[in-house]
Amino acid sequence: MIPIDVVLAYLATGAVAGFFAGLLGVGGGVVVVPVLTIIFGAQGFPAREVLHLALGTSMATILFTSLSSLRAHHAHGAVLWPVMRRLTPGILLGTLFGAQLAARISSQALSIFFVAFMIMVAVQMIANLRPQPTRSLPGRGGLGLAGGVIGTVASLAAMGGGALTVPYLIWCNVRPHQAIGTSAAVGLPIALGGTLGYLWNGWGHPELPAGSLGFLYLPALGIILVASVLAAPLGARLAHRLPVKVLKRVFAGLLLILSAKMLWSLYGT
Repeated sequence: MIPIDVVLAYLATGAVAGFFAGLLGVGGGVVVVPVLTIIFGAQGFPAREVLHLALGTSMATILFTSLSSLRAHHAHGAVLWPVMRRLTPGILLGTLFGAQLAARISSQALSIFFVAFMIMVAVQMIANLRPQPTRSLPGRGGLGLAGGVIGTVASLAAMGGGALTVPYLIWCNVRPHQAIGTSAAVGLPIALGGTLGYLWNGWGHPELPAGSLGFLYLPALGIILVASVLAAPLGARLAHRLPVKVLKRVFAGLLLILSAKMLWSLYGT
């Protein structure tokens, strides 16, 4: 039986992750992974598998959150489907490779990579860098290569890829709302490939807690999904009504706080 405070923590995590997934197209993993790391540690899960479980469970939640967010952005005509289709082949290969790599990396090294990546995303959001006005999207090969990089990093960090996809598309002078909408679509193949990878690589692992399916912890997954799928459309609708500059900076602050808390949870005494 899961304690009620843990259930409430899962629900709150899903609501915040789903809302920001819809609002900023960032997938939600930047919230889910550090929070699950803290919760799983408090539940007494094996320390060496806590981060892998958090990563796998987060990637599975993104599969459903992305679908909910994608539908809302598509209704606003903000998804560039040709761009999404050209990114997808590289993304699928990258996510499978990233999940294989993550299963062979120690929790310490993986946590350092994840925290460094979150800090990079936060700095980029705060800086709000602008692209050169002459830059445009590359051809099919360039987008396929970009998809491979996005998929690999997203799988290692268990994110929907929006933390890379949104700034990359904006860097190529795609309008911000279209970049966010297209990122929501890109999150679907990332989550599919990543979820299958974490499921496969954790299958039959002897130290995983009851209720696990590979590196997916099903009780947390189910509870988070309920909240995140309901919250994602709310964030998507708000993204088309409000400027996101201030919200990006607030979210960047949240990333920095969660990064510090995650490190303390893993290495604090």
